[in-house]
Amino acid sequence: MTDRAAAPPRWLPFAVLGIGLLAVSFGAIFARLAQGEGVPSFTVATWRLGLAALIITPVALFQSHRALKDLNRRQCLLALAAGFFLALHFATWVSSLEYTSVASSTALVTTNPLWIGLVSFVLFGERPGRMMLGGIALSFGGSLLIFWSDSQTVSAGANPVLGNVLALAGSWCFSAYLLIGRRLRAGLPLPAYVWLAYGAAALLLAGASGVSGAPLSGFGTTAWAMLAGMALGPQLLGHTAYNWSLRHVSATFVAVVTLGEPVCSAAMAFVLFGEGFAPLQFGGFALLLAGIYLAARGEKA
Repeated sequence: MTDRAAAPPRWLPFAVLGIGLLAVSFGAIFARLAQGEGVPSFTVATWRLGLAALIITPVALFQSHRALKDLNRRQCLLALAAGFFLALHFATWVSSLEYTSVASSTALVTTNPLWIGLVSFVLFGERPGRMMLGGIALSFGGSLLIFWSDSQTVSAGANPVLGNVLALAGSWCFSAYLLIGRRLRAGLPLPAYVWLAYGAAALLLAGASGVSGAPLSGFGTTAWAMLAGMALGPQLLGHTAYNWSLRHVSATFVAVVTLGEPVCSAAMAFVLFGEGFAPLQFGGFALLLAGIYLAARGEKA
């Protein structure tokens, strides 16, 4: 039996998204700690997805073997495209953490609703409601406030412009991944979709690591613990929660929820790395939360 058998209670997708948001918020922290242990950014991204794909393999083969066996050419191409954009998302975003702060990086990489809303309107004719538009506007405004405030401080890093551009590119790639996933998930069970997308992305990143000369082994225990933590928490629990929710709520709303990540990640960075807050950042966090709430009201309407 798959998650297509019966519709879940109306509240469940929102609860799952909340759990996923908390798990995903640890991603920047684990990545920064792994980088501090000497793990290159491409390697961090490769193992985050590679370990997740390996862990989900038995579940996918056991629960979704029929769906995987019956894959058609269109589904294979969509899975490859989803993996491609997911690989680009992690390659650019993890790299951005080398140059800018956790707050700026996560704020910019979660500007997905703006790009998804534009693409959905232009290509698919999907018109978001007023409350959803209001939520997008508030959330995007909050992200800009966090970015502006953080870019004025020393904590922004050695090359904040490069870091911010990489984070923004990561947002574009993740938007494409969500839009492709929305369509691919319509005909696939969750384990099959997750295994295909994560596996394709991991293979592409492994190839990129080889070309760039980034090592995939030879790290210490702490580094491997951080990589495993990224695979189990942010990737398997967090992103799988997002993928499950795509079946029950819109891709735009899932993207809006991800805007809560900068709030959680920045709070953790303050405790662990001493990345302080400015008044404008607190204002940005408030706008983000207000936007998520407004978007949730719009989704339920």
